[in-house]
Order: sequence, then structure tokens, then C-alpha cells
Amino acid sequence: MVSLDLEHPEYTVKKEVWRTYRDLYAGGQQFTANAAAYLVRRHKEPAEVYAERLRRVFYENYLGSIIDWYAATLFRREPVVTLEGENEAAKEFFATFIEDCDLKGTSLTDFFRKQLIEAMVTGCAHVLVDFPRKDRAPTNRAEEEAQGWARAYLLGYRSEEVINWSYDDRGNLDWVVVRTAHLEQRKLGDGRPAVRWRWSYYDKEEFRIYEATEEDRAHPRLVSQGRHGLAGLGRVPLFRMEVSDGLWLANKAASLQLEHFNKSNALSWALTMGLFASPVIYSDREWHQIVGESYYIQLGPEDRFGWTEPEGHVFQIAADNLDRLKNEIYRVCYLMTQAGGAFSGNAPQSGLSKQRDYTVTQEVLRAYGDTVKDTLKRVLGSIAAARGDGLRINVSGLDEFDIGDFSGELEDGMKLLQLAQGSKTLRKQVLKKLSLKYLCDVRQDIKDRIAQEIDEWCDAAKDI
Repeated sequence: MVSLDLEHPEYTVKKEVWRTYRDLYAGGQQFTANAAAYLVRRHKEPAEVYAERLRRVFYENYLGSIIDWYAATLFRREPVVTLEGENEAAKEFFATFIEDCDLKGTSLTDFFRKQLIEAMVTGCAHVLVDFPRKDRAPTNRAEEEAQGWARAYLLGYRSEEVINWSYDDRGNLDWVVVRTAHLEQRKLGDGRPAVRWRWSYYDKEEFRIYEATEEDRAHPRLVSQGRHGLAGLGRVPLFRMEVSDGLWLANKAASLQLEHFNKSNALSWALTMGLFASPVIYSDREWHQIVGESYYIQLGPEDRFGWTEPEGHVFQIAADNLDRLKNEIYRVCYLMTQAGGAFSGNAPQSGLSKQRDYTVTQEVLRAYGDTVKDTLKRVLGSIAAARGDGLRINVSGLDEFDIGDFSGELEDGMKLLQLAQGSKTLRKQVLKKLSLKYLCDVRQDIKDRIAQEIDEWCDAAKDI
């Protein structure tokens, strides 16, 4: 049990940070339920006042909106997966796989959109390639397909679930341990759902799965073991999609978002309290009567009472500072034009001017797109190699965003074909890229058929 639950030092350092970043991304009830961890208590603040401030807490979630904007914009058009080879049965499998990659009806695009969000929140995402368990060795490939044993599928794991790992001399995973927990209720009437823990160990050839209930967590039992689907390739079936520190948006904006949260709540509290006037009694005699909103201040005839604040009225200074913090959150996330106000450039603009304003954002989106495409290629390539399909798989797209115009790309493609007449290969690639990008949301089998027809047409054409 000690070795199963042992956590990697890097995991131990980051797990608390991940919890904070998830709260900042999610906002809403999840954040307010944990607000005591983020709302700073003033020096010598009475417990009743702090408790009331916690009950009134609110959170302006800029970070969540920014991350979701990047994910939605990047996947505005689906990535284009092209399959080259003669194995038609394998192409049919990948057409089905792209529409349902996790045996739950999730498309490959939706699955990797979630993984990108995970990477922007925690810095990395983890994708496991798995195959159905075999109760015996298949006699041939036809039986393997008929039994569904070659039906690969994907599992996505949160960063908190990958607790320990090791790398070999080449920088590849040598082994990894994944720890998950879920509520289990077999049937209606079983009573309160029970927590079941699972530890999954993978190395380059084998897997072992242990399970335990919450009451018996110290004594997990082995429930399954054997060779995993990528054992023939000699690699761990877990793929890590990691972004650089500069693209780890939650890490860049978290401190600013927390500062904005505390100052906005402090300003809101001060404004709210200012709406309730406190009576002042000027008297030397003892006073016990409660007036107003149950608060009062008693002063002697010669006493004086007031407040100190920076020159220039503190409320206005606080409001200006909140606006600056909001702009800074958008700036460090490369989205200054989305901030609103005087810095956003909301005035009417030409298409070219708008495109220039988004230059930095475009480059960041392309960097995310390259990360996703690289992971997609590695995942799909490993599946094809493990199945022995003999296909060459390429992933393109994820480079056209809101500011783009397909008509401009089409015009550029036509000019390129005119400049490079005589190359059938160029014509094939340009026509396939433009066609598949325009039809990115159709089924994969139709995309494969279009690509094949373009190849056949270009090969038969004589006027190139």
C-alpha cells in the first residue's frame, strides 16, 4: 500500500496549487464554497464580521472565461485527420473512433477540447490509450475484430489523478501510477453510495489494477493484470500533453485574479456598509437604547470621530485599481483586446486592423494548436501501430480562428495553384486541405472518401 499511494515530489508540490486553480477556473458555487481559503481576513477583524463577509462573497471570473474562449476559438473548426494507406478496414475503424473515441459517444474533437482546458488550468493533461480486456488470445485478426478486442479507446485523467511516475534515460515514461476514486451504488436501495478507490499501474509491457473501499483503503486487492495494448511497442500507454509556463494561463493569472477578488469584495463591503447610517449620540450620560440597524456610536460632547483615507477618496482609487487588475489579467493571457474599456479597441475597425490587433493572440492560439496536433498524432499513431494497420496518419487544421475568412484562404489557394502549375502533388494537397477544412464537421468516412476522390481525379487529369 505504501508504494501504491506514494506521491511523486513534483505532485506533492503542485496538488494544492491545482486545487486553487480549479476553483478559480470553475467559479460559481465551487469557488464560494471554498471562499474562506481565499478571502483575506483583516487584522483583528471580529469573527462575526468576517463570517458575514464570507456569506456575502462574490467572484468575478475572468480566468474561466478566458480559458473557455481559447478552447472554443481553437476548435472553431475540427482538426483534419488524413489517413493514407490501402487498409480500408482500418480507415473504417478510425472513422468510427473519431466520432466515438471513449466508448461514451464523445467525439475526438470534444475529447481534446477538454484536455486543452485541463492543460491551461493545471499545466498538463493526460490521455490513456486502452483496449478491451481479452479473456484469451485471438486465433487471427478477424476474430480479434469480431470480438471487439482491437477497438481502442481513450481515457482522460486529471493531473491530481496521476500521482507517481518515472522516466527512462531517453526521457520517455518508464512507469506510471494513476489513482482514482468514484462513488459506487450498484442498484437502487443499496443505501448511501460508497467510495471505491482504484490504483492503476502501467509500465512498458504490463498493467496491474488494485481496488479498495474507503473503509479498507489500507489493504487494496489486485483485481486485474496482464499485458496492455501498447506492450508490443514497448511504451507506457499514457500520453502527456503539456504546455509551457508561458501558456499555462491559470498559473499566470491566478495571483491577479485573487487580488481582484479580495479588493472587489472589500470595496463591495465598504459600499454596502455605507448604505446603513450609524446613529451618533452626543451625551455624557449612560446610553443603552438600541437605535437604527442595531448599531450606534456614543460620543461625549467634546469627542470627535472620523476616518482616515488616502488623499483623493479611497473608493475611487479602489475602483480604478480593480479596472487595472482586470486589464492586467487579460494582458498576461494575451487577450488585451477582450478586456473592454479604453484599452480594448472596441471602436469600429477594418478587417485588416482587427487582424493586426489579434497578432499576438493568433500566435498563442497556433501554439496551442501545435500542442494539440502533436499529441493527436502520437495518440493516433500509437493506436495504428498497435493494431498493425499500416496507415500513415497526419493531423492538420487548428489554425483558422474567428478573425480568419475562408474566402481569403480559398483565394490564396487558387493563386498558389496558378503559380505552380504542373505539380499534381501540390494540387492534391491544396485541394484536400481547403476541402477538408471547409467540411471539417462532416463524418470522417466522408472526409476519407473526398480525399480519395481528389487523389483519383488529380491522377486522371491531363491538363496539369
